[in-house]
Amino acid sequence: MIVFRDVTELDLLNTLDCGQSFRWTQLPDGSFSGVAFKKSVRVALEGGSLIIDGADEADRQLWSDYFDLPLDYGKIRSDLSELHPVLKEAAQYASGIRILRQEPYEALCTFIISQNNNIRRIKGIVQRLCEGFGEKLSDGSFAFPDADTMSALTVEDLAPLRAGFRAKYLVDAAQKVASGEVDLEYCRTADYDAARAELMKIKGVGTKVADCTLLFGLHRVEAFPLDVWMKRAMKTLFPEMSPKDFGEYAGIAQQYIFHYSRMHPEIFSEI
Repeated sequence: MIVFRDVTELDLLNTLDCGQSFRWTQLPDGSFSGVAFKKSVRVALEGGSLIIDGADEADRQLWSDYFDLPLDYGKIRSDLSELHPVLKEAAQYASGIRILRQEPYEALCTFIISQNNNIRRIKGIVQRLCEGFGEKLSDGSFAFPDADTMSALTVEDLAPLRAGFRAKYLVDAAQKVASGEVDLEYCRTADYDAARAELMKIKGVGTKVADCTLLFGLHRVEAFPLDVWMKRAMKTLFPEMSPKDFGEYAGIAQQYIFHYSRMHPEIFSEI
């Protein structure tokens, strides 16, 4: 077990179940069970402490990074709040959301799966993918399969996932990542447009999936994914602004706006 004390600016529900990761399940006591980096754990917040049950002390840095604990979200939220009164309201409403530092290939695949999909169905497809092709862990759960494993699969192999048109995109992603044709580590530090173009070599990966992969898999917090909700939110709430106007932490602003908009559909009732 690992315990991080004095953890602030973290809401587990809004972070783990807001659509940036699809491998966490809330338990009746409010904690979450999940798998990341081939490690199965239960996480809980108790009295300001983040408890990672089932984790080894040797992995303290990994989990600190995963929950982005070193980043001062309070300062970022304060700075973003000065940009626009609606953003201030959204940031206060969703103050506990953090950007998870996920495994890049897993993030790429899950956001390919997310296209024209809902969170419940995405989780089901991801779970079937892990159970069918991932490594079985000691507690009986399954890790996300790596690109080398998936590169040997065909669209027919993926039929049990019931992923539809997305299956051919998953195969293409696996083959291009495994062969090195698409370099995910290059995308971590490359010029943003170049990183996005690298990911868009994959069939079915457009700007939205590329931006989600960069934000949630490679911690490019300047990324600002635009899905249907965000396009409506920008048009309605920030008609005079563009994603670049939110600065170096635009991706964090995006999460505040996304969550605020999802939870306040009445904003768009007259559109």
